Amino acid sequence: MVPALRTIDDAIVVDPITPATGEGFATMLTIFGHSMSTCTRKVLMTLAETKLPHEFVTVDFGKNEHKNQPHLGRQPFGQIPAIDDGGFAFYESRAICRYLNEKAGGNLVPTDIQGRALMEQWISIETSNFSGHAMKFIYQDVFKRPQEAAVLETAGKGIEKALGVMDARLAKSPYFAGDSFTLADIVFMPYVEYGMQTPMKQMIAKLPNVGGWWNRVSERGTWQKVVGKK
Repeated sequence: MVPALRTIDDAIVVDPITPATGEGFATMLTIFGHSMSTCTRKVLMTLAETKLPHEFVTVDFGKNEHKNQPHLGRQPFGQIPAIDDGGFAFYESRAICRYLNEKAGGNLVPTDIQGRALMEQWISIETSNFSGHAMKFIYQDVFKRPQEAAVLETAGKGIEKALGVMDARLAKSPYFAGDSFTLADIVFMPYVEYGMQTPMKQMIAKLPNVGGWWNRVSERGTWQKVVGKK
């Protein structure tokens, strides 16, 4: 069956959910994911900032499509997103963001060695010390997947610690890696977007530097398009 195509900004969205294969798809950069997914949104934001042409194929996790073929052929862990760039296929959102940025010319990575080190440090902090805790609240309050009280208590302590460290850094510069918006900012954004619908909002309200950073990055036109507000 030939999928129906519809255009959103510079992306071609393929419906219904089918792998983008066959004539006409050989050299297209294709993203397989879901627009509500935090990790997919990292990739979509990178694409929006870099203006790389691409197509977007929805993998409906509500129907468990990420845990079945053909998606398991793209991502053996049954997660989203995955990409195919003219036959070069791989997965993991942070790796995808780095790849897309380099493909587009590298404007989302600092040019100096110390700036790049800071960017990588903050990407690691998001991975190891922030997103796992944030997702517990997001599951509970946004996706309505109830979490045990002990899990939320532990997550709350972890988020409070991470936000404090983030606030101290953002007192020194407008963005995590310095004066410029980078991939380090992008990787935090989906979690904070959803976190503002959870008790994280009250935590952030007490931290002026994190709040100021969020106002700056969330008002970017690219982000407004990614989350469907523009």
